[in-house]
Amino acid sequence: MILVTGATGNTGSALVKELQAFGAGPLRGLTRDPGRAVFPEGVEVVEGDLARTDSLEPLLEGVRSLFLVPRMGSDADILDAAARAGVEHVVLMSSITVQTHPHLGPARENSAVERLLKDSGMPWTILRPTQFASNALWWAETIRKRDTVRAPYADTGLPTLHPRDIASVARVALTEPGHQERTYALTGPEKVTARQQVETIAAALGREVPFTETSRQEAHREMAGFLGDEAADAVLDLTGGDTNNELLMVRDTVSRITGSPARTFRQWATENAAAFG
Repeated sequence: MILVTGATGNTGSALVKELQAFGAGPLRGLTRDPGRAVFPEGVEVVEGDLARTDSLEPLLEGVRSLFLVPRMGSDADILDAAARAGVEHVVLMSSITVQTHPHLGPARENSAVERLLKDSGMPWTILRPTQFASNALWWAETIRKRDTVRAPYADTGLPTLHPRDIASVARVALTEPGHQERTYALTGPEKVTARQQVETIAAALGREVPFTETSRQEAHREMAGFLGDEAADAVLDLTGGDTNNELLMVRDTVSRITGSPARTFRQWATENAAAFG
């Protein structure tokens, strides 16, 4: 049995579909709201909250492999419960910032979870994705209203990653040998700037989308309202304020692990154009 946490998220839902399509065996998808979950036929849908320690034992019963999205509860308790349940392999979705910006608060949190997993005694695989293509959904309401998209560091290109590629690597790691005790940094196939992302979304919609570059200070004021000061600063550092060669590097990990080329931002925009319409 494979348990996928975060099974209704961008990566988790894609992973459930891939595992089912590749005949990975019994699957269990965890969600807090099973009424809204749309899983392929044959996937066991379970309602649960990883923040409730009393729910962990039944969720993990019979599970041999676990895809873990961190900070959905006490990761120490979750990993302890998984070890007691006999889980034989954990694939953890961490972040590339652990190696590129270890001083940032979110990176320190991810690094701590990685250490908990390595110390758990269970075989592990760690995925460290870079910026998600789906982060562009932050602009969806603005674009639907035909307002101007405003973003800082408009011409800083990052190797933006399609969430389905994270799912593809996770599927391979969960179902094929040779991936335990490995850490994989994941990127898209090319660097894409914020300006180019908006242009690509406009092309997918078949209409113009106005764009203007804004200052870091203005962007921080907007982001801090829903992210908080520290997280807003971290996002701004990672999207252009404090980039480095390690963050900007385009890697071949996705194609090397899956045997298929990494998906482009254009492909993501075409698939998700309705969200911006």
